[in-house]
Amino acid sequence: MAAGTYNSWICLVCGYVHQGATAPDYCSVCGAPADDFQPHAAPASQVPAVPTRWICLICGYMHDGSNPPETCPLCGAGSEQFTSDDYGDPTASTGNASAMSFQHVVIVGAGIAGLSAAESIHSAAPAARITLINGEPDLPYYRLNLTRYLAGEVSREALIIHPAAWYEDHKIDLRNGARVTAISTSSKRVDLTDGTSLSYDRLVLAMGAHPFIPPINGSDLDGVFCLRTLADADAILSRTTAMPACVVIGGGVLGLEAAAALAKRGLCVKVLETFDWLMPRQLNRRASEILEKHLATLGIEVCKPVLTRALLGNRHVSGVELSDGRVIPAGLVLIAAGVRPETHLARKAGLTVNAGIVADDSLRTSTSDVFAAGDVAEHNGALYGIWAPAQFQGAIAGLNVSGSFALFGGVPRSNTLKVLGISMTSIGRIEPEDGSYRLVEQEKDHACYHFLFREGKLVGGILAGDTSAAAHLKHAIESKRDCSGLLAHDPTADDVLEFLAQ
Repeated sequence: MAAGTYNSWICLVCGYVHQGATAPDYCSVCGAPADDFQPHAAPASQVPAVPTRWICLICGYMHDGSNPPETCPLCGAGSEQFTSDDYGDPTASTGNASAMSFQHVVIVGAGIAGLSAAESIHSAAPAARITLINGEPDLPYYRLNLTRYLAGEVSREALIIHPAAWYEDHKIDLRNGARVTAISTSSKRVDLTDGTSLSYDRLVLAMGAHPFIPPINGSDLDGVFCLRTLADADAILSRTTAMPACVVIGGGVLGLEAAAALAKRGLCVKVLETFDWLMPRQLNRRASEILEKHLATLGIEVCKPVLTRALLGNRHVSGVELSDGRVIPAGLVLIAAGVRPETHLARKAGLTVNAGIVADDSLRTSTSDVFAAGDVAEHNGALYGIWAPAQFQGAIAGLNVSGSFALFGGVPRSNTLKVLGISMTSIGRIEPEDGSYRLVEQEKDHACYHFLFREGKLVGGILAGDTSAAAHLKHAIESKRDCSGLLAHDPTADDVLEFLAQ
């Protein structure tokens, strides 16, 4: 990336914002090369004109100067592993050699955001004492692979991210099965369900989200499940051999992946969707039709648009009553109606909370020594609710907790179905809001291509049946690539695909 008159650069892959006159050789969060950075307009109130101190993210060495050294004199890390230490919140107690100026970090939540924060803190400040509070009894695992586990594609052991010894080796005190009951930001303390308390110097809130259960009568019957945890998946699997008929309420990503997994287990599955088509947040009507035809080949029946009136049964669920009076027999019901951020502890603690815990570009909350990352964090009004942004936010929050400075600039939403046996990706905006948008779409060879432009730039796209151009599409959207020349000639989808490949 050529030098310029910029003070900051955003990584188009993970949203990390690098401070300096030029982009780094590699992203210190996700490893993306310099070509995946573009100039970023960081808030002037957060970024000084010229950095004068740099911290090595590997060993904590502090370097004075307007640019980082080519290599760290202590550990040999390259310049890309340095970040400026001049940009911290002036109200926060970061100190001079800030990576070493605190003793204890408590992380609430051991999903990918919390775990990434712990990894990042240990890397940037090896001397830090880290306590990772895991509300589940199992070691932290790949939650995004739960539907693959449900389908029998991965084993239970393969879900585990790190063995228990890894946490000991990295000086992370992992508390499995522990839950926080209260947070006091004034006394800097968290209370646990076992009656003990932990004091902290910095706190990371990464509690994730909980399943949303619509107000449906009978949702508390035996045989009614959500799929959010490994325990949920195990409970569902314990019923699959005895309950051949299953209903999935919700035609979003999780609902469809779970439906495909259960169908693969031999269950007769019906999916209920309240909207006119499946995955309305990710797909347009035509792409959804292609998806629905594919689901039929898997033995999955889609009922839409329908409303669920009640779940029927005496102690155990036996069927689903629809608003039109129809009853669908079912011995197993899976509710996949979305999630809600786990914000009650933050609300009680007096932090600023909207739909999620409000966090700024450094992932700092309304209290300077408390950070939020992952599904619980609301950044610039956005709740991502998916794995990759949670992982990136956790890593960036960890850098800031450690006394370094890193910004999260946001990333476009993208979704890819994992267990349906069909290639389908959606990125960014998929429907025009007004006449200022331009749509290019085409179907060929059992594939559907949908590209949305605004002001000469790609702002969103759908690839169904053929996702070979997904990486190029994502990069063009994130880099705000100039497409005005392409649009001057009334392009077809083939023209767009050729342009993206250049």
